[in-house]
Amino acid sequence: MALTIGVDVGGTKVAAGVVDDRGTILEKVRRPTPSTNPKETAETIAEVVDLLKGKFEEVSAVGLGTAGFVDEDRSNVLFAPNLAWREEPIKEKVESLVGLPVVVENDGNATAWGEAKFGAGRGENFLVLVALGTGIGGGIIINGELYRGRFGIGAEMGHFRVVPDGRRCGCGNRGCWEQYASGNALVHEARDLARVAPAMAGRLLELGDGRPDGISGPEVSQAAREGDKAALECFRTIAHWAGQGLADLSAILDPGAFIIGGGLSDAGDLLLDPIRAAFEDALTGRGHRPLPDIRIAELGSAAGIVGAADLARVRPLQDVTV
Repeated sequence: MALTIGVDVGGTKVAAGVVDDRGTILEKVRRPTPSTNPKETAETIAEVVDLLKGKFEEVSAVGLGTAGFVDEDRSNVLFAPNLAWREEPIKEKVESLVGLPVVVENDGNATAWGEAKFGAGRGENFLVLVALGTGIGGGIIINGELYRGRFGIGAEMGHFRVVPDGRRCGCGNRGCWEQYASGNALVHEARDLARVAPAMAGRLLELGDGRPDGISGPEVSQAAREGDKAALECFRTIAHWAGQGLADLSAILDPGAFIIGGGLSDAGDLLLDPIRAAFEDALTGRGHRPLPDIRIAELGSAAGIVGAADLARVRPLQDVTV
């Protein structure tokens, strides 16, 4: 049984797990991320790897999944929005600390790979993973292969622009898709509605302790599940933007399936049904082409660990096929 370690490196936590070749996590460990200190971040990664390696001596490699731009050699993080990594040689640093081969991958790519091999994408060689979380991440599988782009930084789909000169985005541009179809966008809609129409948003305000700024994603989801009209309107707005974005991606990539992950996917059909409706309304050539399936991811927060671990198992780029 081939064992590798997958590490999901985020702005607030480093989560790692030992994963077998069936995609099963045998043991997990988690530590806070010292996100402002690159040296301490590398040491934290090494700490969790060493802890797991000490329990499973047969571990052969490590895969790191991290938000940000990973170079074409899967060695260096060129830029990470939530970490102090700029041109960071993280592969070399971690290898020197743990004594194992290390592969670095964008977290969206790792998640897409995990879902394609072991989750909701099994059996589909053309798929797009869209992670609707705080922002929007994603990954693309084309003909069974992970698409990374010429320089390794493809599939940053949250930052294609849907509104010229629209809302400011953390990437520095305006009008990016994630400003309209993410978890942050859902909260923005709910708070805005509570400010301009407090009578309509009574339940949302109640859950937010009477303040628009007290409303967060879980409160919007709770109210929507209760049938609250204001919360459902917020979900429909986000789903409208999400469905339109999927239609644009479908026009370009023509996938067989879209896998919807990230925190917003926990809403299930509250989100999925209006996304499907908006997608079909916006799809080019609708009525004269096959429709891709739109389904919820299966692996949840484990997908990044599982995908990163499996990508470490198939280290040569030419071997990265489903």
